[in-house]
Amino acid sequence: MKKPIIAIIGRKNVGKSTLLNRIAGRRISIVEDLPGTTRDRISVDVTWQGRDFTLTDTGGVEFDAAAGISGEVNKQIQTAIDEADIIIFMVSTRDGLLPDDIELANRLRRTGKRIILTANKAEDTRQETTAAEFYRLGFEELIPISAYHGRGVAELLDRIIGLLPEPQPADILPETIKVAIVGKPNVGKSTLLNTMAGEERSIVDSTPGTTRDAVDTVIEYQGKNVVLIDTAGIKRQGKVEVGIERYSVIRSREAIERADITLLIIDASQNITDQDTHIAGYVQEAATGIIIAANKWDLTNQINRVEYSEYVREQFRFVPYAPIIYISAKTGQEIDRIMPTVMEVYQERIKRLPTKMVNNTIQQAIAEHAPPQKAGKRLKILYVTQAENNPPTFVFSVNDASLVHFSYQRYLENRLRRAFGFTGTPIRMVFKPRSKS
Repeated sequence: MKKPIIAIIGRKNVGKSTLLNRIAGRRISIVEDLPGTTRDRISVDVTWQGRDFTLTDTGGVEFDAAAGISGEVNKQIQTAIDEADIIIFMVSTRDGLLPDDIELANRLRRTGKRIILTANKAEDTRQETTAAEFYRLGFEELIPISAYHGRGVAELLDRIIGLLPEPQPADILPETIKVAIVGKPNVGKSTLLNTMAGEERSIVDSTPGTTRDAVDTVIEYQGKNVVLIDTAGIKRQGKVEVGIERYSVIRSREAIERADITLLIIDASQNITDQDTHIAGYVQEAATGIIIAANKWDLTNQINRVEYSEYVREQFRFVPYAPIIYISAKTGQEIDRIMPTVMEVYQERIKRLPTKMVNNTIQQAIAEHAPPQKAGKRLKILYVTQAENNPPTFVFSVNDASLVHFSYQRYLENRLRRAFGFTGTPIRMVFKPRSKS
């Protein structure tokens, strides 16, 4: 049984994202004192009093919104309403009762869903009294809160729990694979997500930087749950502005760090830039799997793939293990290659090797190319074992870890790859001095 979904709906700048972050206990949605900051639907799983539910933040509702981004925001809000089991209808005591609140109340009432009217920014008893004017909206109960200070939030959560249906025994969930879709602004990440998910899950707009938060979408593939994480475009460190854009970069880096595999989207119709390689550097640091997807291949005027692959390999030479695929998110060209490649890389990440096999490979590598000496002392590798997977991690027991030179470490990694593959995934190598008894 899926978790109940609670959607936070309201005008712009009433504190919806602040409430999500307060309940989640960490910064999930981007919070800025500017109207219209949240655009896509942002969700987080919540446990309260032993009960689980999913809380969804949305953009601010705009009535009579002209065509363009605001209209797309309203579509996302309507989707959130349709999916929700319970709606938190948020208003602001600081603004008082406004015509848009009345219009929104009428629309929500017609959904027939359970609605919790929540008056935010009630920081003290006086503002709680002011909140009474919202009873004019016709709802039976009103919960004043201060999402920023946490006042009344526990009471709101108690009320949500009171409205939830009794939990049913949960089915055993299939294995879940997390895939972060990253790239510089405006390379087609959201378009690709929507094509893969089969619905308009993220807002697609021609303006760079449309996606600001990381957005999760779950699809099923070959009996496994695959979580697709759409992210804001990452800019170079020196180009990141304060405020919303800075937090967008943080979200993207966090998405990479919690992913099993990162799908790095580059624009095949343009030259590879420092931004592209900078993002790949983030992926390498996080030790997630990586697939390079050359998007907009339909606009390249039939560039030779072999030559282009050589160009990509040269630019991303620090991740030579990354497979390259050629796609068009807009036309759907070769999109069907993405998931098989994801599954291939995932299987490489979770692969476990017998210790004897690993040691035989390393000892053969040492026999063919002995470690170099340093100050008259030579590195000795006594024993190797695979300690972890996802990512594959090998622990080398050595006589002196300070004798390990990066060039010899790279040589050993290449020998492991030659013997065992590990396509699309980094390999972690840990060198530990033998214990002295």
